[in-house]
Amino acid sequence: MNIGSVIMSKRKELGYTQQILADKLNVSFQAVSKWENGTNYPETDMLPMLASVLGTSIDSLLGYQSFVVSDYDKRYEAADYYWGMIPNHLCYEIMKLRPPVKPLKVLDIGCGEGKDAVFLARNGYLVTAFDLSETGIAKAKKLAEKCGVYVEFFKADIVDFRLTECYDIIFSSGVFHFIRPEIRKDITENLKEYTNKNGIHTINVFVDKPFVEVPPDKNTNRFRWTSGELFTFYHDWKLHKTEEIIFDCNSGGIPHQHCMDIMIAERMQ
Repeated sequence: MNIGSVIMSKRKELGYTQQILADKLNVSFQAVSKWENGTNYPETDMLPMLASVLGTSIDSLLGYQSFVVSDYDKRYEAADYYWGMIPNHLCYEIMKLRPPVKPLKVLDIGCGEGKDAVFLARNGYLVTAFDLSETGIAKAKKLAEKCGVYVEFFKADIVDFRLTECYDIIFSSGVFHFIRPEIRKDITENLKEYTNKNGIHTINVFVDKPFVEVPPDKNTNRFRWTSGELFTFYHDWKLHKTEEIIFDCNSGGIPHQHCMDIMIAERMQ
């Protein structure tokens, strides 16, 4: 499908009229109409917001099928949960540092099948979460329903998603290696800007080490970080945790190792 057909299809899936979509994008409904009938196209700088509002990715808008999406959709097709059900240990560190004694808004970036987002919601946080995999999002919604909690799940790609509202806690595990080096500053600055004062970012990234063999998914648009690189983006925040670890992994059915930098940082101003 061309971009106009994709916009129309996604708009109707969400139950939006052309006017509603136009209002969300701060454009005229005539502009939306022209996009959909193919007489005009969105400006390039409009694509990230358009993708975010429609809950999709820029690649999907342009009609490209991401290998990464199909890869993870396949992993998540099984009845059980690919990453298991045990919460990431960083969730417990979030609870220690920012216990939910008052409503705290959490954003889980790259939530997969939703185990961490649902865990945080069960413990009293107001959780929003997104992932690029539709299969993962569908399983996450079922998990939240089964656990009797609400999480605002939606589909988006970290590469072109940008925040427009503030959060108290931003959490992401095993996702930032999909961010190309040339756009890392833009994305992290956006996340930092839309974080409330004394809010925290809890993030880990895969790090390149010459003595750690490249994992089996090395050629699927993954860009490992350099050691300590993540921490430099937060030089103006209070760093509660900066750690580098090497651990064994069996994802994809092939035993391998990863090196990972782990950070918890707090916005002081």
